[in-house]
Amino acid sequence: MAHIFADTRIAPRPHDVPALFRRLVLGLGAARQRRRLAELDEALLRDIGLTRDEAVAEARRPVWDVPQSWLR
Repeated sequence: MAHIFADTRIAPRPHDVPALFRRLVLGLGAARQRRRLAELDEALLRDIGLTRDEAVAEARRPVWDVPQSWLR
C-alpha cells in the first residue's frame, strides 16, 4: 500500500507577507480611529457633521474593512 504525504498547511507566500502585515497595521489603525470617534461628545460630532448613530455604526465596522484608497 502506498502512502501519499501532502503538506496541507496554508501559509502566505513570502511576497504576500508584507502586504498582509500592511493590511493588518492599517486595520488596527482604523479600529483605533473608530473607537476614538465613538468616544467624541455630541458637540464634537456635530462639528464634524456626524450623528451619534453614525459614529457608533462606523465604530462597529470590522478591523479589515478599511477604505480602498488606503490600500494603494
